[in-house]
Amino acid sequence: MTDIQVLFLNASLKGSSEPSHTQGLYEKAQKLYEQEGARTESIRLADYDIHYGVTGDEGDGDEWPQLLEKVKQADIVLIGTPLWLGEKSSLATQAIERLYGTSGDTNDKGQAIYYNKVGGVVITGNEDGAKHAAASILYGLSHIGFVIPPNVDAYWVGEAGPGPSYLDGEASENAFTNKHIEMLVYNTLYFAKLLKDHPIPAKGNTL
Repeated sequence: MTDIQVLFLNASLKGSSEPSHTQGLYEKAQKLYEQEGARTESIRLADYDIHYGVTGDEGDGDEWPQLLEKVKQADIVLIGTPLWLGEKSSLATQAIERLYGTSGDTNDKGQAIYYNKVGGVVITGNEDGAKHAAASILYGLSHIGFVIPPNVDAYWVGEAGPGPSYLDGEASENAFTNKHIEMLVYNTLYFAKLLKDHPIPAKGNTL
């Protein structure tokens, strides 16, 4: 799997100088990816000046284009988000909007540039909303061309109401979450390798 590149876009509202519960959960996946020989990169979106808009480059110092180049090079793209009021973060929404802005760009076969890439999602929170946020993000990725394998929504949420977040207690031992991390990793790797060896045919799939 040494030819597989995994990109994690962490949509935490905190910059990289602060701990991220979403990053903590992703790191479990990252270890498995690297054990399988995949190359990984994690980006905290809050560290970048990403402008609002739906183009590939909004100009005037917009730093999204450099992130878009990393997406183009990746085989697997995971979006990670905390939950706020039961929803994905505003940065997760912005990332989907900016990805959508270049969904009309094509590869050398005339397909959307996100074809033959695999998507997934990692979610943390101390309130409900994980499945709702996952559905929103995974649909968005699928709509613009990403392949979405089964069981690629790994999440952890605490009990209802205010309480500890992922890094605050014993959440790392949660069997359900850890199993879904495994399914996320191995299913995305399987499909990424499959698509490298057998890309989606251009017939009927050009823009």
